Amino acid sequence: MTKLAYLDCQTGIAGDMCLGALVSAGVPLEYLLTKLQGLDIEQEYRLRAQSVHCNEQLATKIYVDLLSEAEPHHHSHQINQGSGHAQSRNLPEIERLITAADFPTRVSEWSLAVFRKLAEAEGAVHGIAPEKVHFHEVGAIDAIVDIIGTCLGLDWLGIDQLYCSALPTGGGRVRAAHGWLPVPAPAVLKLWESRQVPIYSNGIERELVTPTGAALAVTLATSFGSPPAMTIQKVGNGAGSIQLPIPNMLRLWIGETPPVSPQGGRGIGNGELGIEGKKNVVSAADDASPNLETIAVLETQIDDLSPQGIGYLYERLFQVGAVDVFTQPIGMKKSRPGILVTVICHPPDISACEEVLFNETTTLGIRRLIQQRRILPRTIQSVQTEYGEIRVKVAWKEESGEKTIINIQPEYEDCASIAQQHHLPWREVHQLALDTWSKEQGSDRFFK
Repeated sequence: MTKLAYLDCQTGIAGDMCLGALVSAGVPLEYLLTKLQGLDIEQEYRLRAQSVHCNEQLATKIYVDLLSEAEPHHHSHQINQGSGHAQSRNLPEIERLITAADFPTRVSEWSLAVFRKLAEAEGAVHGIAPEKVHFHEVGAIDAIVDIIGTCLGLDWLGIDQLYCSALPTGGGRVRAAHGWLPVPAPAVLKLWESRQVPIYSNGIERELVTPTGAALAVTLATSFGSPPAMTIQKVGNGAGSIQLPIPNMLRLWIGETPPVSPQGGRGIGNGELGIEGKKNVVSAADDASPNLETIAVLETQIDDLSPQGIGYLYERLFQVGAVDVFTQPIGMKKSRPGILVTVICHPPDISACEEVLFNETTTLGIRRLIQQRRILPRTIQSVQTEYGEIRVKVAWKEESGEKTIINIQPEYEDCASIAQQHHLPWREVHQLALDTWSKEQGSDRFFK
């Protein structure tokens, strides 16, 4: 059986929330304290856990109390690019601490990868090399304990594959070591960019994802989106630090599922790390279903709007980011004929699409569904015909290292434009584009 864990991040993710969720799920705090002593920095902090209530729900809050006199720690922005502070640790110094400690092999590898990813993101934001990024000591202690403690906890639980939900963006601004920053913090955006993380707004204007939390998720998660198929065995709740309209906690779901086939996905256990930059990497592309993306489905039924308005609705929805829009005839209450309007969009575009639906139709309510869809890899190529250039969308699937082209479609707008300009039937231009593409690519069906 493969042991799975899923990070349910409805109010975001931070390092202390990860650690709290693991302790809540059964990782002994004494074990973490003992293993962290290998870093030889226990004289600088005290790690403790406390049961708290988040909107009446029980969760575990983790505290890292500093034992040295230092300025207050701004947890949300842990890294600064300068070395003006009297006490700081850069990436090579933290890597030496981890390497010298007596950790299980995969704990060391995961921890090193997370810190490297975090330093790369901060370095990209400030325009410096990752090795020159300095972790101010106050922030570094928290980051060290949270990151390594989380890796120790995942290892202690025997997690083979880690998954993560889509992440909420938050909003507003947060105070950092060098002033105020917009939320999401620049480093968080860089980390999301590195893995194409699905994000959305839950309407909460606070910092919900910290750089440490983002680095843990981006580095260790096999993929982002809906929970994997699993039998739930345990749930751990890690409390956040602020009061929110909904329970501010990270929920860690732990369960089991049968092992995947040799051609399927590999997780972070048994040497198969879920981190980038290693020989035994598992990224989103290595999942059992590699071409999955999180998608939102919006639905509403209408029985009192002119059909002319529906045509205009299509245009407005596509303008604000809808991926697809379609309607179906339905029978509604009081025997009225109506239509079901369905909009497919990416989670960040939910608000914009709903705003159009409310403004342009008579609906009083919209249903939301967050789903996953499998998509074919595709690319846009161009062919030069005797009448002009036409773009062609080419989709393929990969089996045993071979990329097999399975769908070729000339772009409708290009074919329509040429057909109108040269007074030709559209289907004739469409076929011309297909024939031209086939001649240019050769007779086989494979990429070279």
